[in-house]
Amino acid sequence: MKQVFHQIMSLTMAFVVLFSTMSFTLSMHYCGDTLVETAMFHKAEGCGMEMDNPSTEGCSITKKNCCNDEQLVVDGQDELQLQVDKISLEQQVFIASFVYTYINLFEGLDNNVSSFEEYEPPLVIRQIFKIDETYLI
Repeated sequence: MKQVFHQIMSLTMAFVVLFSTMSFTLSMHYCGDTLVETAMFHKAEGCGMEMDNPSTEGCSITKKNCCNDEQLVVDGQDELQLQVDKISLEQQVFIASFVYTYINLFEGLDNNVSSFEEYEPPLVIRQIFKIDETYLI
């Protein structure tokens, strides 16, 4: 049971480190005020209603595009504390108390004490397994 718990905790901590250092981009495409498409790790394709820029040189009137692209960038943690020589006093106290209590969990008893050695087994008057038998005919 204890080994299973340790494996589950180590796997959980590995995922915490992985997801805290991972960064990703969420790309969203709005057409007007309506969210049309959401994409992770690549650009949203769009709704197909994007306007082309007119190549008229003399025209000063331009129409505003109704589509809008937004990106949400979630940056992961870049710096992990790998040096143990810069540990604060509170962290040292925590580590010392954790190690002390963890080692004390595995202290065994001086001798094996069994509580059933002083008691005699009950006397068998009837054979209970024969009383409870049922026969199907």
